[in-house]
Amino acid sequence: MKVQQISVFLENKSGRLAELTNVLGKAAINIRALSIADTSDFGILRLIVNKPEEAFRILKDDGFSVSITDVIAVEVQDEPGGLAKVLEILHSAGINIEYLYAFLEKSSNGALVVFRVEQVDEAVELLAKRSVNVLKGSDVYKL
Repeated sequence: MKVQQISVFLENKSGRLAELTNVLGKAAINIRALSIADTSDFGILRLIVNKPEEAFRILKDDGFSVSITDVIAVEVQDEPGGLAKVLEILHSAGINIEYLYAFLEKSSNGALVVFRVEQVDEAVELLAKRSVNVLKGSDVYKL
């Protein structure tokens, strides 16, 4: 129930993000979710794509500094406190969230939240036991 996330180190210069998205587009790789954390000199682009291993290879071959990281994607009820419920489950088990980002899924009543935690397997097991819908990578890539 892990999702493979592509992380790309990008120089903070005009056109670099456009170049990356053009490379992916030409390879028929569809971006499902993304997040950018930046400083004045560089950024880290995090992507969930429909074909993560192919995206990794293509970006690496094109000279991008890229890695694959295991993350988890969970469905969170789209209501006040929905995210807080999931965060409390992780907090009560001492699982620290390194970062997260969210996106809406068209055929669902909730949002999908992508979490990066050190204890991925433990988090997946804990959330599933508490009836949180943890999505398989193959399901997220098809969204």
